[in-house]
Amino acid sequence: MTNNFDRNRQPEDGEDAPFVERVVRISRVAKVVKGGRHLSFNAVVVVGDSDGHVGIGMGKADAVPDAVRKGAANARKNIVEITLSGSTIPHEVVMKYGGALVMLKPASPGTGVIAGGAVRAVVELAGVRDILTKARRSTNPVNVVKATFEGLKSLRDPQEEIRRRKALVESMAERARIQAERRAARQARHAAAQAQAAAQPQAAAQPQ
Repeated sequence: MTNNFDRNRQPEDGEDAPFVERVVRISRVAKVVKGGRHLSFNAVVVVGDSDGHVGIGMGKADAVPDAVRKGAANARKNIVEITLSGSTIPHEVVMKYGGALVMLKPASPGTGVIAGGAVRAVVELAGVRDILTKARRSTNPVNVVKATFEGLKSLRDPQEEIRRRKALVESMAERARIQAERRAARQARHAAAQAQAAAQPQAAAQPQ
């Protein structure tokens, strides 16, 4: 069962004002117990400020509002900062989660959000306004939302990544130079010790 209950719920009093909640899916779960069937609800909630911060969470309760509230609380605990490039993402990324495969591709300004419901909820609340997406294989909203979330988390700024890799190469070169110097010093000490050991018998063999 899928429900659009309170699809864009505004934060309540005492909650973080900048964040907006969006319910992606509400499912009814029936569990057979001794006394009959026990009904509960699962809610997948996305929370974001449309400015580079987004989180996802799942809540389970006997009533829909309680499930949504729990999902929103869990989503707030999982909020991460997303790397953006203007109104789009810095580079293309393909992420797999479970049976879902989601592709996120940068788009030129004015393109808008080309995405399905589950992917759209995550990218819009993350602050992405221009993007091309494609969800393949599984259409399970839970896996699609998680794949999209992981894909956004994996984004990196190209310039920052270039600087980080240059620093890594320089540190590795510096480490190799230091190791070479230490190796040369050890070899020099070993050669000096061998020369000294060879000189001692010659000195003892000379007549007084």
